[in-house]
Amino acid sequence: MPDLDADAVVIGGGIAGLAAAWRLRQREVVLLEATDRTGGRLCSEGRGSYWLNWGAHVFSGPGSATGQLLDETGVETVPVPGELAALAMNGRLLTDGRVLTYPFRVPMPWASRLALLRAGARVRLAVRRYGAACVPRAGDAPGALQQRVYDFLGDRSFADFTGPLPPDADAMFRPTVTRSAGSPEQVSAGAGIGYFRLVWDRKSGLSRNIPGGATTLTEAIRAELGPRARTGTEVTEVSRGPGGVAVRYRSGSGDGELRARHCVITTPAPITARIAADLEPETAAALRQVRYGPFVSAAFLTDETGPAPWDRCYAIATPGRSFNIFINVTSVARAAEQARQPGSSIMVFAPADLAAQLIDLDDATILGRFLRDADELFGGFGSHVREAHVRRWPLGLAYCFPGRGRLQAALTRPLDRLWLAGDYLGTFYTETAITTGWRAADGILADLGP
Repeated sequence: MPDLDADAVVIGGGIAGLAAAWRLRQREVVLLEATDRTGGRLCSEGRGSYWLNWGAHVFSGPGSATGQLLDETGVETVPVPGELAALAMNGRLLTDGRVLTYPFRVPMPWASRLALLRAGARVRLAVRRYGAACVPRAGDAPGALQQRVYDFLGDRSFADFTGPLPPDADAMFRPTVTRSAGSPEQVSAGAGIGYFRLVWDRKSGLSRNIPGGATTLTEAIRAELGPRARTGTEVTEVSRGPGGVAVRYRSGSGDGELRARHCVITTPAPITARIAADLEPETAAALRQVRYGPFVSAAFLTDETGPAPWDRCYAIATPGRSFNIFINVTSVARAAEQARQPGSSIMVFAPADLAAQLIDLDDATILGRFLRDADELFGGFGSHVREAHVRRWPLGLAYCFPGRGRLQAALTRPLDRLWLAGDYLGTFYTETAITTGWRAADGILADLGP
């Protein structure tokens, strides 16, 4: 394939694609993104000293690939402030105390309390075992840790693990599990337990915020890439030929083609399966089996002038509502304030089944439902809202379903001149996206040589 246009083409401008392009930035690299912005589900907008947020909002800290990328790009992070496991349920707002006490502090029938205690004890024991599975071991082959995590209680659902639960007990478990974008009936038991570990143990991974919002990171990378990062460019086909890869695309200026030695595809699995014309059959089949759940989120800017019930919290679980978590995005800025400043930035988040009920509705209807519930939780919330915006993510997150681990070998096998990257290739969220993007870039650099 003579007359190559680039050393590498990266398809997809989410964090996986940006991470790959960042590592390849000293070579001839082009990044193509179908939408009008880069960043994917890292999505925020500044509002003075605050910012609105719709997607990823907490990140791994020092010692992680995410931490390394943040350091390399010069983007500041701070520890997540405030209570992470607050709960608003059945008319009670709990913002302190141990999670173990919640069944006794929330009004509910004794049958629900006993069921919660029994199931909670099983989950706590499993969280310890899950934590041990997540620790790298001497002699681990590449990919062994991720496979071990997939295989941990990976052949049954979280709902099967807990057994049938009374409504209040089920409602208390559901907000944490569904952050995966799947319901307890869809998500593997191990994956559901992994989410409880994240919520209960700050040291387990997602412990950092980015002042200014997550887009601070993605914009720093895009600025470094300059015109090599092209938005509004939808890739329609990727095919391999002698000595390179052909990438066909559609943009506002018409159809085109780029030719490169290598191509990194970081789009969601079903899109990757559609545009990669000559993938190995078992890899194509595995991509088609990856399952995604939707997200719907809203960001609110408020103007209250005095203390608010959420001030000491970062995240409040909201069982039984149209959203399952209420996030005080202002928590980072507020922690540095000498005196409480007016207003807040709030994100509410509806995943999985909740999102499926909302995603096809218009913005006004979605906001109306969110505001109704926020008003019931925090009287008068709606009267202080000055801005409100909705974002929809039909392919919100690839959740780990029972048996997901059996696809991993096909998804991670070497592919001549094609490299797959993205958070669907693992269970560590942004960390998986970045590490798979870097792994692809390192393979390309090894082939290109100095």
